[in-house]
Formats: sequence, C-alpha cells, structure tokens
Amino acid sequence: MKLLHAADLHIDSPLRGLSSYEGAPSQELRTASRRALENLVALAIAEEVTAVLLAGDIYDGDWPDFQTGLFFTRQMSRLDDAGIPVYMVSGNHDAESQMTRQLRLPKNVHVLDSRAPETIRDEGRGLAVHGQGFAERDITANLSLSYPDPCRDLFNVGLLHTALTGRDGHAPYAPCSMSDLQAKNYDYWALGHVHTREVVSQDPWIVFPGNLQGRSARETGPKGCTLVTIENLRVKSAVHHDLDVARWHHLRVDVSSATDADSALDLVRTQLASLPGGRLRAARVSLTGRSSAHLQLWNDRPRFVNEIRSLANEFGELWVEKVRIETRTPDAPDEGATGLLTELRRTADALRADEDALRRLITATPLYASLPGDARGQDGIRPQDPQWLSRLGEDAMDLLEAMLTEGRTR
Repeated sequence: MKLLHAADLHIDSPLRGLSSYEGAPSQELRTASRRALENLVALAIAEEVTAVLLAGDIYDGDWPDFQTGLFFTRQMSRLDDAGIPVYMVSGNHDAESQMTRQLRLPKNVHVLDSRAPETIRDEGRGLAVHGQGFAERDITANLSLSYPDPCRDLFNVGLLHTALTGRDGHAPYAPCSMSDLQAKNYDYWALGHVHTREVVSQDPWIVFPGNLQGRSARETGPKGCTLVTIENLRVKSAVHHDLDVARWHHLRVDVSSATDADSALDLVRTQLASLPGGRLRAARVSLTGRSSAHLQLWNDRPRFVNEIRSLANEFGELWVEKVRIETRTPDAPDEGATGLLTELRRTADALRADEDALRRLITATPLYASLPGDARGQDGIRPQDPQWLSRLGEDAMDLLEAMLTEGRTR
C-alpha cells in the first residue's frame, strides 16, 4: 500500500503586489500553486498510490470565480481516471464558513464532515480514514479528542488540520498534543497547517508534509508531499518528494570582510552562484555583519540593491525579491539603536505570526477609519488579505531599520 500525503496547497494564492517588484516573474509565481498540484497528481499516478490524503487548506480562501474550482476538479478527475481515491478535510483558509462557491467533485473525492469526526472505510484497499474538517475558520477546540476508535485489520489514518501545541508563524488552530494523537492508536497521522515539513513522531507516525509550494521568502527550501509506503499494516517509510516549481531562498550574506561595496557584491555573487538550479528561484538577500563597507552600502543603497538584481541575471531563472542591509559599523555599540532594532524585530515577528492582532492594529487606527473608499480593495489597503498583511509588516520593518540605521551613522 502507498499513500500520498499533502497539505496546504493554497491553490491560486493571490500573491498580489508582485508587479511593484522590478523584474518579478509574476505569471510564473501566480501559477506555481497550480503547477505544483499537477506535479502531485503526476507523482500519484506514476507511483500507483492507493490513495491521496489532503490535510486542509486546499484553497487559499473563497474563490474569486469558479476557475479555481474548475482547475481542482480537473486534477481530481485525472486521479479518478487512474482509480485513485482522495480523502480531504478543510482547514482554516477553506473552512466551510469561508467558502461561498462550490462545485460537485468527482466521485473519487471524499470530503470528511466538518460538523463531527467521520470514518471512511475501504475494506478492499485495507484502509480506514478518520477526520474532521473546519466548519469555521477559528477552531480552538481539540478536535482529535472526539476522533473514533481505530478499525480492526485496517490501516488507520487520522486526517487533521492542526498546529499541535503550537508552531512559530502559525495560529494555534485545533490544538492538541502528541500524546492526544498517540492515544488514538492510529497507524499514521496526516497533518496539515504547518508549512514546514516535520516528522513529529515515528511511533505512531505523525507528519506535517509542509506546503506544496512556497509562497514567499518566509517559506524557503524544498516543498512538496510525503509518500508513505506500508507493509503488513505498518509504515515502512515516509519519504519527502519535491513538487515545487518555484523555490524561495533567503540568503544571509556575512560581509564582515568587505572593505567597500564592490567587495560586498563579490560575496553576494558567490552566494547567488551556489543556489541549485532546475526551477525558478526567488531570493531575498540580507547583508549582515560588522563591515567597513556599512556606510557606503547605506549611503548608496539604491545603486547597490540594483547591482545585486543585475548580478542575478548571470544565473538564469533567478529573481531577487528584496535586499536587506542589516550591517553595522565595526565599532557600532551593542545598545541604543541596535537594542531597539532587536526589540522591533521581536515585536514584528510576533505580529506576523498573529494575523488577527496585526489586522486589529491597522483597522483600529483613526487614519484607517478616515480613508476614502477607493483607498481600499483590490489595489489598495486590504487588511483581510493575509499576504498583504505579511508584506506590510515586512516593509514597515525595513523602513524602521533604515531610519534607525541611517540616523545612527550620520
């Protein structure tokens, strides 16, 4: 028996604002989530898997139109033609309350109930899948406690969208502990919600496969799914397979040894050249360290940033999304503005991890209430858009760092 476990597909995640980035491969990034799902379907067919498990956040939210749903049903029909069933639950992004549009799915797709835990048995394949989706976006109850007992003589899978006891950068939805899951005596827990691959346990197997396709520089490295091989109703292996078509990188380049901007550029070139090829690469570059080049980097920042973008042209499908100058002068003190920056970064990280808190901070300001209607919406201020919120937080932090650093070096 083979199972393909994936989660957090976020099909057609909007990635708005890319057009404001110079040279951004906007079309490639906007369609990356679709291409990654096509890769998943191709892998499932090639491996002749017994079933596909999708552990929530298949969609990024309510569809702007029916094209997202049509694309998903086409991919599920490919699996149906290959005789492969699909078991899926909804997560916080595609909770039942969030979705206003719907299409009938092919007969091979089984969507588990969002009102109570459900078990679907497939005696012929030797499989039992237990799970419950999200009826509402903000689920704070421990759903796993109500999951049913395992089925005898079948391979038992628990399908759940959860943050377990908490993971950085992820809201604590459907919280539960590893011992809660172990107590169910299932053979494999197929989890979703956390975008970084993690094998939480091998007794029983509890796995976050990570998301299918990275969506920003905060989701770096290989992304894909987990292929689970079972023999005699026990997991033999659980192997990650890359499926992403665009890969995000965050290069932290120590330029302590650089004496001027040109030597700093040489250090950046070396790091860019080291990135593996084979797909579109999007990179954020952060320059760090106590460097004699610090003042020159800051005083001529626009030219230096564009020099790095120009360097990327030497290496094929490589786009530099953002350049951050986080250097300090060799004799910079460890207190004062530097200490304030540390506190600012800590606060910014906490806000980015809590979308609701950041949203409340924005909408509660008198300035927001006084904005004209045309300043909001698709091309304006969008506090309901998680990606817009994330980008706002990062840009605000960049601005504050620039103001503090420039003020300290004048």
